[in-house]
Amino acid sequence: MRIRPLLAVLGTALVGVLGATSGAAAAPAGPQPIIGGGTVSSAPWAAAVLSNGSFTCSGSVIAPQWVLTARHCISGTMSVRVGSVNRTSGGVTRTVSATYTRNDLALMRLSSTVSTSAVSLASSNPPINSTNSIYGWGMTCYSGCSASTTLKTATVRVTSNSATDAYGGQAIRSTRINGNAWRGDSGGPQFYNGQQVGVASTADGSSIQNYGSVAYNRAWITSTAGV
Repeated sequence: MRIRPLLAVLGTALVGVLGATSGAAAAPAGPQPIIGGGTVSSAPWAAAVLSNGSFTCSGSVIAPQWVLTARHCISGTMSVRVGSVNRTSGGVTRTVSATYTRNDLALMRLSSTVSTSAVSLASSNPPINSTNSIYGWGMTCYSGCSASTTLKTATVRVTSNSATDAYGGQAIRSTRINGNAWRGDSGGPQFYNGQQVGVASTADGSSIQNYGSVAYNRAWITSTAGV
């Protein structure tokens, strides 16, 4: 079994990247919408990430002018739709004026601010065996499915805080409880106790997912985005 980035096509790694379309040339291929779980009725902080106008990844609003997603999602002309659980309509759209990356995390500075709630970022990794929530618009089956139109969520159990993301940074590994991440979920958040602890990076489409650690990259996020 290979884990691939959740962005592109499946390959031979343990987990694939979780994006919906091809990402940057240097990124590993990988996964997309959540398999299992259920749909979300409200998530004002949610961000659908678009590349050249097409949905490619999930993300989260961390400040009025900043969205957090995965590095392997950054390609072409970037924009986002925020404030809607429907990735195709509602909320507001903004172009991305600048991007900053570290490991498999990316900070996108928006062309103008958005007036929606932002997630709270964690300063420490979740405990092993904790039950966490993941969110994304990724594929709803292993193959033959398109990205979910409505934001989905699932619960997972943390098994390690010493895994690696698609670019070698520290990652949180979890296994499915009632669902798992797949292509299109790349860049989407993982929450523990109401705080975002991870950013979707790679998965195997069956049970395992690796999320880049927010805590491991926390100082960089603060120095770049001020939060």
